[in-house]
This record gives sequence, C-alpha cells and structure tokens, in this order.
Amino acid sequence: MPKQQSTASRALILDMPHHKKPRLDGPAANATISAVVEHNAASAANELSGDVIAIIFGCFPPEDIMRMRRVCRKWREAAKKTIVPMADFGVDSVVKYNAMRVMTTALPNLQQLQISHLGAAHKYSDGEDPADELWATATANFITHDIEIISSFRKLRRLNIQAKQLSLNGRYPVLFDFPLLCNLRIYGADYIEFDLEMLQGLPSLKELDLYGNANLTGNLRSLRVLKDTLEKVEIVNCPDVEGSFMDLADFLHLWELDLFDASAVTGDVREICEHEFPVLKSLCLPKGVYGCDGQEFQSISDAHDVISVLYSFRKQRPPSLLCDWYGKLSEDSPDWYDGDPGAVYNPAPMYVIFVEAGSRVGYRWETAHGIPIACEVNWLDPEPDRDSSDYEKYIEELQGYEGDVNIYRGYHQPPTEDECDRLWAEYEGALDLV
Repeated sequence: MPKQQSTASRALILDMPHHKKPRLDGPAANATISAVVEHNAASAANELSGDVIAIIFGCFPPEDIMRMRRVCRKWREAAKKTIVPMADFGVDSVVKYNAMRVMTTALPNLQQLQISHLGAAHKYSDGEDPADELWATATANFITHDIEIISSFRKLRRLNIQAKQLSLNGRYPVLFDFPLLCNLRIYGADYIEFDLEMLQGLPSLKELDLYGNANLTGNLRSLRVLKDTLEKVEIVNCPDVEGSFMDLADFLHLWELDLFDASAVTGDVREICEHEFPVLKSLCLPKGVYGCDGQEFQSISDAHDVISVLYSFRKQRPPSLLCDWYGKLSEDSPDWYDGDPGAVYNPAPMYVIFVEAGSRVGYRWETAHGIPIACEVNWLDPEPDRDSSDYEKYIEELQGYEGDVNIYRGYHQPPTEDECDRLWAEYEGALDLV
C-alpha cells in the first residue's frame, strides 16, 4: 500500500489544477515546503508525552521555552513541568518584571534569577520595618511591584540580587526561603535589612556572597546550621557582622573564606590547628583578626611567631593559600623608625611577606613601594635536593631574590635605626666614588 499522505500534503495537491503537473519553485514554493515541514514536525511532537516534551524543553533557555509554550495547550502544560536549565534570566526593567510574573505560573521551575533596578519611578514593595523611612516617603508615589512573587520559584538554585539603586527597603523573609538554593549573592544592599540567622531558610546553600550590605547583621556562629553544605563564604565590607572566624574552622567543604573589611569579626590565626579548615584554598581575614592580611606587629619577633603558624597551616594546603599575605611593623612599635623623614617613602624594610623559590618557602622584610629594597630571606624549608625536578626552578627564582638584596645584605630582619643610617651612608658614599 502506498504511504499515506499527510492531510496538509493532500490539501495542497487537491487545490492544484489537474491538467498538468504542479511546478514548485521560487519563494512561494519555499514557503509551502516550510509550512509542510513545520506542520509535520508539530504533529510528530504532539505524539510525545507531556513529560518527554518537558525534558526536551529543559534544553532551552527560559525565553525560548516561554515562546514554545504558546504552540498549544499540551506544550503549555509541559512548560509547567520543565526544569529550566541554569541560564541567565535577569529582571532589570518593568518588561522583564512582567515576564517574571507570568513565569511564576507558566514556568515555575526556574532555577536561576537575577534581580536589579526596575527603572525610573518604579520600585519593589517595601519590606517589613523599612530601613530608611525617608526613602520610603520619597518613593511613595512610585509604581510598586510585588517582590513576593519570586516565592513561586520553589526550585530556585541561584539568586543574584544587584541591590545598588534597587529600591528594596526593609526586611524580606521571602528572599531567604528556598529549600534548593545553592548560590546566594546580594551586592550593595544599602536598605535591605537582614540577619545571618535568616540563612537557615536556605538549607542547601553552598556559596554565599554578601558584599557592601550596610544593614546586614548577625554572628558568624549562625552559619553553623550550614556546616555540611557551605563551600564558599564571602562577607565583604559588612561592618556589623560579628563573631570569630574560628566558628567556621570545622566546615569540611569550605574552600574559600573572605571576610575582608568585616571589621567586627575577631579571632587569632595562632589558634588554628592542623586539622581545621581542611580544604581551604583561599583565605582573607579582616583587621580584627590577629594575623590578618596587613597585620601590624608591635615587635619584629611577633612577626616571626605569626609567620611560623601561617607557614605550618599553609604547608598542608594548596600553594596559592596566603600567597598574597603581608604584615608590617606598627608605627607604635619601639622597633619602628623612618629611615629618611624627608623622603616620600620609608627606605627602611618595615614590611614582611612570604617568598617562594620552587617549592621552598620563606619570608623576608622589605620596603613597601616601588622596587623592593630587601633583607635576606629567612627560609622555612630546607633547600631542595640537587637531583630533584624542582632544583633548577629553585635556583632560578633564588637568584631573583638575591638580586633584590643590596643595602641590607647580611640582615635577616630590619636593622636598628643607627645601623640603617650607617648602611645608607656607606651605600651613598660608594655611589659617589663611582
């Protein structure tokens, strides 16, 4: 039996004159062929179950799924079941907000969402206890849009709130109630009031990035409810967050901890035990922590004690950890002095850093600006074996460090002020002879 023709194909043929063979070419023919192909594709797709269509839709970004769902009722129902892939969908205008509002019912399994400024004279509804009453009053006549609608996205895994110029004002518990959320970023929230305790509503959270949030409060201890999930914690420029960074020391999956300028956080790096922070790869501590980046020491010997602890901590972890750490002698220290009060920069070596030559680690004192004027390296590791694969690299990098040592040759720590004056006088005298 000949293959049955589709309804569309039969209709096209019946409409043509019977006395001669139809000729199909040109734009009209292309349009006809495209219509037949699309009809056949749609017919084939409709033979699939709604669950299979939902899986296929899951290969497309949300905007495409929203267009495809308009084909028929079956596709609309499939869209509601679709687990939307992790693709960027940003709400940065009223048009995008209206699209999001439709998606709360049409595409409820959205997994990634970014919220930012809606545009002039538009704002999100004020939250509980507005942080800025003046702002609430000034925006009272703005067109208000409901932020609570995002609660419909129960499978949300990544939420990014770009709060600069975003008119969120007050407390919004709805932002912290997503059971599957893995990644939360809130940037520059001047008027959003929230507490670290609110994060307990995000039991799957892996990455937390909070930057420049003036009304963020709470204690780092509150993060302990997320001990088994947190992998990355960045709480930067959030002055009212308190607690000890050591409350996170037993987080088994934490590979990045950045608390830069979280000025109320405290602790002491000398308390870190060998087994704590077991997988940490990146660490930045605020000035309230003793041994932090930029630590100001009261004596030269204090620096050695802290560096020894950091060295032991670092040896068990990736080489990149603490590679940018530095300390300096406090101007309140009896050991500090200005090697040349008339100069723009202090020529005395008052800064201390880690150095590496091959796999060998040490530290040295040096000047802070321009080409370093350095003391000798204090090595913490033995010299690598001459037969090791690392030895050639070690020698090459060692020569670079030795080239930085000139005026302070023979000194492994800052000289006294009298010694510094003498060394510089000898150096300048030698230049005059040349």
